[in-house]
Amino acid sequence: MSRTFVIIRHTFLEAVVQPIYSLLVALGAVIILIFNFLPFFTLGEDTIMFISVALDVILLLVLIATLFATSRSIYEEIEDRTMLTLMSKPVRKWEVLAGKYLGIILSALLAVTILGAILCLCVWWRVPGDYSLQPNSLDDRELRLLAAYRQMHLAGVIPSLLQLWLQICTLAAVGVALSTRFSLVVNLPIVILVYLAGNLTRFLYPIFSDQSVLAGRSIVLKIIAYCVGLLLPTLEAFDLKPLTVYSKIAVRQFSADPNAVHLQTIWTYVALSAAYAVAYVCLALSVGMWLFRRRELGGSEG
Repeated sequence: MSRTFVIIRHTFLEAVVQPIYSLLVALGAVIILIFNFLPFFTLGEDTIMFISVALDVILLLVLIATLFATSRSIYEEIEDRTMLTLMSKPVRKWEVLAGKYLGIILSALLAVTILGAILCLCVWWRVPGDYSLQPNSLDDRELRLLAAYRQMHLAGVIPSLLQLWLQICTLAAVGVALSTRFSLVVNLPIVILVYLAGNLTRFLYPIFSDQSVLAGRSIVLKIIAYCVGLLLPTLEAFDLKPLTVYSKIAVRQFSADPNAVHLQTIWTYVALSAAYAVAYVCLALSVGMWLFRRRELGGSEG
């Protein structure tokens, strides 16, 4: 197990010190800070729109940084024969693959934490202006309402960031599996296509669940839709925005709102999606392990 920890630490440090990693994290911080000072003209929902846009920015930039790390840590090490040196040590291939993957997703967690902290600070600062509340008011009711809005939005941002990281972990597993065979030029477009297709799997379920949709159609269509939905990651499972961003959360004054979402509901959903992420990551890494075992470690197979 100590060998795996060494690989995790090395991969984490290797990913963090890459210029593209620092550049994308800095770019994300700048974008979030700029958006923080921009009005969204949404008639009282500027904070909601700001959080939604910021989460999308974090997802995009951290995912790109993660995919660059997956290619460099596996494919390039195979091509420049560094992997041969590593495999000459008393270490198994599954330890290498698992260590590389865990080091990469820890670097993604660090980036999400940094950008998430900036997002939380911006939300804390932005709430009074968006809701026309005075943080220095002498009215206790106004101060309690301000505290409730701040707590409500932050209570939604934190699980949303965790779900975002779980989504990156799922896609990173696909990237790691592909990086045992393909370079970044091939890996990046494929994972992006998987990301797009994974967001479209929600439209497959009516095909094989609604009998009225199947009327007059071949059973083959149902089988194909089921297989595609099974193989592709269901990224809708990691989308908490309808609960955490676009809905009120039952905290403080909003606890009495019958339409408010309880924190227990949100964190139960997070736990279920985490279980799904673990299952899909295990599947993707199993495929990656199968490809890795059949990969020549001396460089290009051609």
